[in-house]
Amino acid sequence: MLNIRYRQAESWLEQEAPLHPRLKQIYAGRGIRQMAQLQHSTKALLHYQQLNGIEQAVSVLASALQQARKLVIIGDFDADGATSTALCMLALKQMGATQVDYLVPNRFDFGYGLSPQIVDMAHQQGAELLITVDNGIACLAGARRARELGMQLLITDHHLPGSELPPADAIVNPNLTRCDFPSKNLAGVGVAFYLMLALCRHLQNTGWFTQAAIPVPNLADLLDLVALGTVADVVRLDQNNRILVHQGLQRIRSGRCRPGIRAMVEVAGRECGQIAASDLGFVLGPRLNAAGRLDDMAMGIECLLAEEEGKARRMAVELDSLNRERREIESSMQAEALKTLELLSFNEQQLPSGLVLYQADWHQGVIGILAGRIKDRYFRPTIAFAHQDDEVLKGSARSIPGLHIRDLLEEINSRYPGIIEKFGGHAMAAGLSLKAEKLPAFEQVFQQVADEWLQGKSLQGELWSDGQLDGSELNLDFAQLLKESGPWGQGFEEPLFDGEFELLDQRLVGDKHLKMMVKQGSGPLLDAIAFNVDLAVWPNRQIKQVQLAYRLDINHFRGKVSLQLMVEALAAL
Repeated sequence: MLNIRYRQAESWLEQEAPLHPRLKQIYAGRGIRQMAQLQHSTKALLHYQQLNGIEQAVSVLASALQQARKLVIIGDFDADGATSTALCMLALKQMGATQVDYLVPNRFDFGYGLSPQIVDMAHQQGAELLITVDNGIACLAGARRARELGMQLLITDHHLPGSELPPADAIVNPNLTRCDFPSKNLAGVGVAFYLMLALCRHLQNTGWFTQAAIPVPNLADLLDLVALGTVADVVRLDQNNRILVHQGLQRIRSGRCRPGIRAMVEVAGRECGQIAASDLGFVLGPRLNAAGRLDDMAMGIECLLAEEEGKARRMAVELDSLNRERREIESSMQAEALKTLELLSFNEQQLPSGLVLYQADWHQGVIGILAGRIKDRYFRPTIAFAHQDDEVLKGSARSIPGLHIRDLLEEINSRYPGIIEKFGGHAMAAGLSLKAEKLPAFEQVFQQVADEWLQGKSLQGELWSDGQLDGSELNLDFAQLLKESGPWGQGFEEPLFDGEFELLDQRLVGDKHLKMMVKQGSGPLLDAIAFNVDLAVWPNRQIKQVQLAYRLDINHFRGKVSLQLMVEALAAL
């Protein structure tokens, strides 16, 4: 049987809310208590003035624009960093910046963020003001180097700060302890968007656009980038982020998006008009990330910046090819990791509380995905390591609910100084580096601290269900209602249901996916698909009854629209 728990719904304050009863229950199970919390208008967005440091940041930027100084944006090599970089490039140019460029550290040469090496490179290009996006809050050495070279530094980031802040002319980060911004869940691209909004309003109020004879830009046109970066970075979709994502999705669905986004959608075989938030995370995000994982994220940024459809299409095809290569590498690494775990002869009771994996030939661009896959399979916080160079290992960590992985790394660093070289990240994902000879010691203390922090907590993966649907809800109309009632995502999960079904047909497709025909009671025949099933169990013609945990999906194929159950987990009855 599946390990299923049911969401507990809070009571609604507005009993007469005009919602489908099931939808009201689904919302209530996610902490929604009144209709105002479902508002998707930009008027309901939190105001930029609530971000600590934004006035100083605007002052630095406005002065640099007025003096036509050379601006260089320092990005990051993931989808959040790419969309943040593209957004700032586009917005600053629309606001009259004549000298603006970007640099993204190649993960293989420079490592993450505002390193001294990337600062030196920017200085060689004549940079006078550095603007970090989606990085910088933990980059003390790089910030000091910028100061040594006489450059101004503006840091925009959303990662958790350490005990010491970098020296900068301005810092905008909702996660600073002194910042009272109500949403601590902004992605890097969300922080960048708020800064550009504040700058635009300041320039408007001071008459800059009139003096420069340029039109006031409509920055809402960049919300497609904000939506993509926000979902791809798997930040929590609180109300503010849901508004940003909803508005961006509306622009993509109507075709009013960047040519590069439209090209990536089409190359992936999708239609802009049918895009959901999950597609931003599982279809577009991986294609954009593939550039930073295997090659150079500049390719992804240039795709987002492309104005000409043909160029955008060519770059989207390249990104798609890189993503295919990434999947092959990841699949091989995952097989090696699983084989290693099997050789250690762990059973579920013997598995350590934290898993540390390393192989000398692993690709450092894919270790984050690998850690996530192993974490999902074994429900343990997992860190995968690869070589950064001959002496240093780079690790990527993924965690489970109830264990804040960045805080755990900070605890290790505090108790056992000298093992970790540097680290940073969030509750569910983090990165770190250490000397190769320190790996055995790190593995020991990681498992020790994980043991302590997970004491008394269940280490069995749980499925949170919104209940069992009846026959009147297993239809296209209800599936469409759910699709329109999002955006769904991290912290505001897409509805998951469970039930017992008669299994009428089953077959493998694509080597490892199980295509099924199922029926619930006297209801209609339903298509269902489960991805990456255990081939030691499925298909099995002896199994006639199954328990499914599933999401409702609308399948578009050759002009035909049909209901499909996307099966998250299944068990024989």
